[in-house]
Amino acid sequence: MTGGTGVTTVDGCRIAYRRAGTEGPPVVLLHGGGVDDATLSWRHTLEELAEGYQVYAPSWPGYGESMGPLEHTTDSYVSLLEGFLESVGLEQCALAGISMGGAAALGFALEYPQRVERLTLVGSYGLGERIPVGSFWKTVAHVPGMNALGWNALALSSEATRVGLSGVVADPVRLSPEFVEDVRSRARRSDAGRAFEAFQRNELAPDGTVVTNYADDLESLTVPTLLVHGAEDPLFPARWSRRAADRLPDAELAVLEDCGHWPTRERPEVFNAILREFLE
Repeated sequence: MTGGTGVTTVDGCRIAYRRAGTEGPPVVLLHGGGVDDATLSWRHTLEELAEGYQVYAPSWPGYGESMGPLEHTTDSYVSLLEGFLESVGLEQCALAGISMGGAAALGFALEYPQRVERLTLVGSYGLGERIPVGSFWKTVAHVPGMNALGWNALALSSEATRVGLSGVVADPVRLSPEFVEDVRSRARRSDAGRAFEAFQRNELAPDGTVVTNYADDLESLTVPTLLVHGAEDPLFPARWSRRAADRLPDAELAVLEDCGHWPTRERPEVFNAILREFLE
């Protein structure tokens, strides 16, 4: 893969990012919550797009090697993304986001449609009013020490990591050892999940109702949009993406069978083929 890493400063935050490819249109990849970061969700996509595209994948503050003062909300991430694009000199780009990063990508596209050439939303947050497991997330986010306890338990062994991922993916048994170790190594960190815990407190009501829901704004978005969703996503229902595809003026929908909330790592070859075809 041609590329490497970079660091920039946006609104007082140190933003670390991955780079791949040196020629072609720019593509920016936004990761999700939990212990995710630019490499965890996008490892295979970075490699796939390195030939033919200039790829940027930043980590949000509190994830990966990024840090700094930030209110962890979708609105803050949209603002941070705008600053990141300016800092790396991108006036326009194709934008892709998974889960929490999908909401940031969508929010940015709604606010700055002229700057987004194509939009890809993967198991995206921000497309429905209530998360099925939202009330549990909200409760856990307010219990001192519960966050650290959960990630410590998940990091005890590779088998514990697979068990922990069973609430996120379709079939933890089929996960590659590389992916399991990627998750486990991040769960071991002393700050594992803290940024996402703050996001949960800010974005969720006690009954699981969300702060960010763009479902009623989609008809105004004319940016060509690809929606990818795992058919067995246990976190955000696939019906969110189906409804969004019906409301968006220019949309394509791919629902992946035998796939949960992490298509980029559960079905990387299938996902990358769909994404590349859309971008081309």
